[in-house]
Formats: sequence, C-alpha cells, structure tokens
Amino acid sequence: MTPRPSSSGPDPKQTGAKKAAAKKPAAKKAAAKKTVGKKAIGKKAVAKKAVAKKMPDKRTPAGKPAAGKRAAPAEVAVSPRLDSGDRERLLAGTHHDPHSVLGAHPVPGGVAFRIFRPYALAVTVLSGEPRAELHDDGDGFFSGLLPLGDVPAYRLLVTYEGAVQEVEDPYRFLPTLGDLDLHLIGEGRHEQLWQALGAHPVTHEGVAGTRFTVWAPNARGVRVAGGFNFWDGTGHPMRSLGGTGVWELFLPGIGAGEQYKFEITRPDGSRTFRADPLARRTEVPPATSSVVHTSEYTWGDEDWLARRAEAPAHEAPLSVYEVHLASWRPGLSYRELADQLPAYVADLGFTHVELMPVAEHPFGGSWGYQVTGFYAPTARLGDPDDFRYLVDRLHQAGIGVLMDWVPAHFPRDDWALAEFDGRPLYEHSDPLRAAHPDWGTLEFDFGRREVRNFLVANAVYWCEEFHIDGLRVDAVASMLYLDYSREPGQWTPNEHGGRENPDAVAFLQEMNATVYRRVPGVVTVAEESTAWDGVTRATHHKGPSGFGGLGFGLKWNMGWMHDSLTYMSHEPVHRKYHHGEMTFSMVYAYSENYVLPISHDEVVHGKKSLVSKMPGDWWQQRAGERAYLGFMWAHPGKQLLFMGQEFAQGAEWSEAHGPDWWLLDPGYGAAADHRGVLDLVRDLNTVYRATPALWQRDTHPSGFAWVVGDAAEDNVLAFLRLDAEGTPLLAVSNFAPVVRADYRLGVPDDVPAWHEVLNTDAARYGGGDVGNPDPVKPEPQGWHGRPASVRLTLPPLATVWLRPA
Repeated sequence: MTPRPSSSGPDPKQTGAKKAAAKKPAAKKAAAKKTVGKKAIGKKAVAKKAVAKKMPDKRTPAGKPAAGKRAAPAEVAVSPRLDSGDRERLLAGTHHDPHSVLGAHPVPGGVAFRIFRPYALAVTVLSGEPRAELHDDGDGFFSGLLPLGDVPAYRLLVTYEGAVQEVEDPYRFLPTLGDLDLHLIGEGRHEQLWQALGAHPVTHEGVAGTRFTVWAPNARGVRVAGGFNFWDGTGHPMRSLGGTGVWELFLPGIGAGEQYKFEITRPDGSRTFRADPLARRTEVPPATSSVVHTSEYTWGDEDWLARRAEAPAHEAPLSVYEVHLASWRPGLSYRELADQLPAYVADLGFTHVELMPVAEHPFGGSWGYQVTGFYAPTARLGDPDDFRYLVDRLHQAGIGVLMDWVPAHFPRDDWALAEFDGRPLYEHSDPLRAAHPDWGTLEFDFGRREVRNFLVANAVYWCEEFHIDGLRVDAVASMLYLDYSREPGQWTPNEHGGRENPDAVAFLQEMNATVYRRVPGVVTVAEESTAWDGVTRATHHKGPSGFGGLGFGLKWNMGWMHDSLTYMSHEPVHRKYHHGEMTFSMVYAYSENYVLPISHDEVVHGKKSLVSKMPGDWWQQRAGERAYLGFMWAHPGKQLLFMGQEFAQGAEWSEAHGPDWWLLDPGYGAAADHRGVLDLVRDLNTVYRATPALWQRDTHPSGFAWVVGDAAEDNVLAFLRLDAEGTPLLAVSNFAPVVRADYRLGVPDDVPAWHEVLNTDAARYGGGDVGNPDPVKPEPQGWHGRPASVRLTLPPLATVWLRPA
C-alpha cells in the first residue's frame, strides 16, 4: 500500500477555476453565438435567401409531395413544434428520451422534423434534391412538417454566423446498444463492459461517428459536452435505455482524439460535469477530460502468449522486479521506456516486472493508488497504444508483466466517481461503509451488481486489451473486513454478526474466477496482510471459516517480510535473541502460495532503503544485504524486489527522482560497491531459474527440509530445497560477522560431493572471497539427524548455495 493524502489532487475549487479559465475561449464563442441569436431577426432574411427551396408553410402540408408519397387526404395536419414541456426539459437537461421528440417522425399530415441546434441561425433539411428550411421556434429549436408518407434519408444544413455546416442529425439513429448488452449490464454480468459503455468510434447505419454510453441511473438527464460543441452539451442530450440506468447517444462525425465529459443533471436539479468512468484515454493530468480512443496497435507477442500457460505460476520460476514507471527513468515515455526497461530487466534475469498502478490518477504523489480512470493508462507517459507497445516489447524480451490493480477504493474528486449521478453510486450508500478511514477515499459498494461488474470487467480489460500477465490486487485486507481501521461504533456487523464483508468476498471470488477462465496463463496476486483463511484456495473449496477460497494464484507474505527485515535490522550480537523471526515463516509456509515481497512500501517514509536497514559500517551493510538476498532467493516462495534495491541504493525511494542511477557511474568512486550487488542479483536469478529445486515445489512441504534451524548462537540457518525428482540444493546463511571454519552440517548420504554455485561473499560482489572453492565430499559421520555430514567454511555475513557436484 501507499501513503494516501487527504485529497487525490488539487483543491476542487481551484481545479474548477482552472477549468473555467481554460474554457474562456469556448465561453466567449458561446457568448458570441448568444449575441448572434439576439441579432438573428435582422440576419435571418439574408440566410433564408440562400435556401434553394422553402416550404410555403411549415405548419401545414401545403406543397406537392413526391409521387407516391402524398399524405392521406383524410388526415388532419398537426403542428410540428415541440410542446412546452419537452422544450423545457430539453433546455434544462432533464429529458430522458430526446429521440422521441427530436429528429423526423411520421405524424398525421406528413413527417415532422424537429431539430435542436442552439445558436443556429437557420436549419434546412436536405433529402436528395428537395430542400426545406425549417421554422425557427426560438431557443435553438427548429421545426417543419413535410408532406411525406415515410421518413426519408436526410441531412441537415445548419447556418451559423459566418459558417454553414452540412451534418447528420444525431436524433435520426436507432440505439447503438442491443438487448443482449443491456440485459447483461442490468444483471451485472457483462464481462466485456468496456465494449458496451464509454465512447467508441463506430460506423452506425452507414455513418461514421462515436457512440457515447454511460451508466447513471439516478440522473434526471445526461448530455455530452466536449470540444466539438464548445463544452456546451445543451444540444446533445442522451436517451435513457429503459431500466438499466444506461444513457446513450450516437454523434456522427466525431472521431478519435475528441475530448468529452458527461453533463449530468442530478436528482436535485443541479448539474455536474463528469469524466467517463469507462474512458479508455484521458487528458494529461491535471486536466481531467476523457478522450475518445480507438486502438490501432498490432501486437507481436504471439509466441509469449502461447507459452505463458505451460505451467501455473506457483510451479514455475517467478522473480519480479517492481517498477514505478514514472520515476524509473524520469521523463521517459512509454515508448522510450520500451527501449531501456526490457533490456535492463532481461540482463538481470528477472522473469517478470510488476508495474505500480498505471491506471489514470490525478495526484502523482499517490503513486497511482488513487485511481480516477480505471480503464485508461495514465496519459503522463503516452497514449494507450504506447503502453501496449511497452508491454509488447517486454513480452518479446521474455518478460512477463504484472500490474498493480486498485479495486479497494477511489478518490473523492468531484469530476470523477464520487456521487457520480448525484447520489452514492459506485460507493456504498451507508456513510460508515463508504468512507475509508485511512486514506480519505471512498470504498466501492461490492454488493451492487453493476459496481461489481465494473470492477470484474476492469480486471479482464487489462488482461485482454493490454496482454497483462497478472494483477497484484492492492489492499485486499481493507476490503475483507468491515472493521478495518475502524473503532467500535464506526462499523456495522454483517448479517451473521461478524466482521467479514461477504460482498467483498463474493466480488474477489468472481473476479478471480472470471479472469482465470477468460485469460489462460494469467496470475492474480493478493496483497493481503492478515491470516484470512484460503486467499489462494479455489473458490469452490470451503475452509473452517465457512467461506470458499478467494481464488488468488499467489499471496504476498507480509509476515515473512516484516519478521525477516526486523531480524536483519538488529546488530549481529543481538540476532540470537530474534532467531525465531527467521524460522517462523516455515510454520505457515504452505498455508498459501506465497510471494516474498521487498516492495516500495518497505523503502519509503523513514523505513530506509534495504541496504540502509542493515547495521554496521558500509562493508557490513552491503554484506548484510547480499546475505539477505541469498537467503530470500532460496526460501520457499517467489521473489519481488523494488527498483533501486538491486544495486544497494542508500537513499529511500522518491517518486520525484527515482533510483540513484549515478551510483553505477564508473566515474563514481564507490560504483564498484553498487555494481557488486547488481552482479549478485543477476547471478541469483540465473542460478534460480536454472535450478528447479528453488521453485518447482514452492507450495509443497516435500520441497523443503531443515538442516539446522535452531543454531541461534551461531546466527546460522541451513536448509535443503528439493525439486520434483528429489535433487537437492543446500542453502546456508551465516548472519554473524565472523568466519566459521569447518562448520559441520548434516546432509543426505546419496550425494557424492557438493560444489558451491553461489557465494554472496565472492570478491566480484564486493565480499572478502571466503568460501569453498573445491568440491566438498560428505563424511560418514551423522549430524543433525542425517546419515552424513559436510564441513564448510562459512563466510561472514553471507549466504552460500551448494548443489550436487
């Protein structure tokens, strides 16, 4: 998790002021058009002369219609003008079905045309050769009755001061969403929700444009505003599609790159401009508009996708390099990062990168953990296809991509999800359930099917649209417990009187089941900091708690991280009193499928960097980090290391400037010290990936055996790792600053000799080069309950790995 400031961005009032300032040109243009409206009486006579053919009287069927199209003589013509109620609702932005009154509609006496074009001087209907200028009814409304039997194909000629535009009428089109989409949305089961909601450039009824759809069930009306209408949505009201709460409008002529928002009329009649919750592209923060987007990217990672499902993650090598993209190399775009990051990670031998959240967020200091654009990669580094390019390049380099995903909460920004349509919608309606006590944010209402659908589809979206190989789900514990960070009286028990949140459990189970079913080869990882039973158990297997498993593939081992770092922070002379902190993890190591995380959270806000946690002088600190990494890579579980720790950066991480790359500059006097740790990480990954004993049985007790776990006085730990065939690796850590010669350890008697494959004290890593250069043969003397034993030289503050020679 990350620090959560009280706000995810600048003061909303200041933001509003900035947006108002930014819109002055549009406002001036709108004001100018209003002035034009006042002057229209004098100017429309000129405009009317430009019309080739006019209706004699738009309120009657006078004039001769085309052959075969004459209206029935018995019909009594009606006025095509809108009644006052419809006019008022359209002007106020509260009309739920503008298509029922705008556009062309058969009526007694012909076809009524009703057009709503604020600021227009004149509107003419074009249908082949005939033209008919409509009557100006005031307030931007134009109408006319044409003596036709059927609604013709038509376009509009709209005259503004200084401009004449020939355009399509948005209100002549049928809905762009089908019954199946609406049914699935209503039931909360649309697994590709992003294809139904949001803004999509499409060709509809032969016309190119963009379909806008948004879920806002409490809204009295919704309009589309954007650069294409000078941010005045008055003339573009959307229609409500039944009881689903979905509003829709197809706007011809609008394409990719256009900025937009939804102007929502709340239940109390006030209005709010909102970014699209399913926008697939956004403006660069601090700007907040959504952007119409369509992908043109062609992927080149077919081989990677075909291979990634060959083995489940918990039975495969998995070592992860955690990256904050915006600060890894500050100033680089997605495409520029693609030229450097894959090569760097591949050289170090990591199997995966884990990207801290890339979904759009307004406040950079949240590191991406306060998301406002759940379906849009942050525009700070490029557009969505640029992000696809980065993922593609990583895959082509043989590197998997995990991504931090944040469904636990969202910020309160008044242009985003908070009270989206005037009432609690994405957040829980109970204030005690909605407000997150730690971070000043809002929690999702996991019990509402549409909200759960929004999140489940979002998980699928990143995996399907961006080829993400796995999701690390942030702050799972805060979702699972109703009393999380809450005092008595600040939370309400569940229906059984317990503290568990059954809605969140159901959501996580559905998310995991859906992702694993739809996207073969992916892995989901839980950042879950408690002892919740069954985080990585299958959802259909119930445990002692009565809940089914949550269905995650892996879980962060927060207990191991806390205990082992606490042990390493003690002076070696005191470590014997804390020896159990290094062995306790094996008591529960097989209760879940674990990742051992040394993440961003452990190297910020006064916690010190990894090397700076180590006691002693600079040599001892580096030796301590090297020994710790050797122990970590040998311990059951997958590895995760945050950027900068791979070369022993002494300073804490800061998102403002990222890792201290200058420490590796050959011109820096101590560069060799840092390069030594970097070389060790590379070798750890190389040996790890080539040694199935270190990963094949991570989640099974048969893959581990203690040699000695109680040598507290010596500060020594030794254990065997075994692969599926029983082939062992012997890992020995000496966390004392002294050499231990002829240190006897019990070993199996079926290995004729052992040779050292890795020694964190090697000179090339910056160590003292103490070790066992020659093969070590077992002696028939039993030790530690084993039939044979070896005598090793244990370097100070070091870990050594030995394999059968």
